[in-house]
Amino acid sequence: MKKKISLLLAVLMLLFSVAACGSAPSSKDQSASGTAEESKASSDASGFKAQILFCGSTSLYPILSSLASSFTEKYESWDKVDPSFPKENISIYVAPGGSGVGVQAAIDKTADFGMLARDIKDSEVEKLGADYQSWVVARDALTVSVNAKNPAAEKLDNLDTEMIQKIFDGEIGTWKQVDDSLPDEPINVYIRDLSGGAYEVFQKAIMGDKEITPSATQSASMTELATNVSNDPWGIGYVGYGAFNKANKEAVSLKAFKVDGIEATKENILSGSYKIQRPVMFVTGEKPAKNEEAFIDYIFSQTGYDVIEANGYIPAFTV
Repeated sequence: MKKKISLLLAVLMLLFSVAACGSAPSSKDQSASGTAEESKASSDASGFKAQILFCGSTSLYPILSSLASSFTEKYESWDKVDPSFPKENISIYVAPGGSGVGVQAAIDKTADFGMLARDIKDSEVEKLGADYQSWVVARDALTVSVNAKNPAAEKLDNLDTEMIQKIFDGEIGTWKQVDDSLPDEPINVYIRDLSGGAYEVFQKAIMGDKEITPSATQSASMTELATNVSNDPWGIGYVGYGAFNKANKEAVSLKAFKVDGIEATKENILSGSYKIQRPVMFVTGEKPAKNEEAFIDYIFSQTGYDVIEANGYIPAFTV
């Protein structure tokens, strides 16, 4: 019964944190602002903040969510992490919302840490202030993928940047235009929504000054994007390396093309030769508290390493 109640409370608090995360970018949202102030006041009164909130990237979300759960189950209360900490229940919440939402939440201090799946911008670092810190958890890449049953998966091995641009900006609208031997079927383009870090990474690495076609279907997460492409025999999308590996774990549902002759392998991503890649990281504009540092150490432990690999990503650290 005790475990059921704890689980129910955790779910309710997670739902609350998702709402706060989603509203973080809006300075007009008094509800999110008030909640953050109340939390800070409570923390200041006790001298210890038992709750930690991560917000942002849907790519980092499953990794940190899993680690938050295992950390909480292992220790239950902060005094079991470190005897100098008070005997308060551990509360670590991880809320998705996109990289842009995450970094803005860290800037606005509606979250303790913002999660990103892209490089952070100089302007964002400036807004986070003198106490800015970042932690790169994993390396990821964007694969240009199609449904494994698409005839293009067997016929084609490589797409160059120019061809990818023409597909994603709508200049080329059928598979027959890509290769004359392919069916005259429409190309359905799938992308992340504009708040996601993947959109910015793909724009910078591939599209340049060209715009993605307005007819592209936006996906709320990388997992959703992978699912959309794997369910559409005529679809194509920039599926994250981690999501691609997870989608193909049980059976091959996606095929990734080489980009400019380079395959999205672990070696090519780490060497930088595969051009569409990104860091998966979290940031803050405040000096982490001792208990926050304890959880960060847990993220970069063997447990964290294993969870990152289990989610299909490349750990950015060694243990």
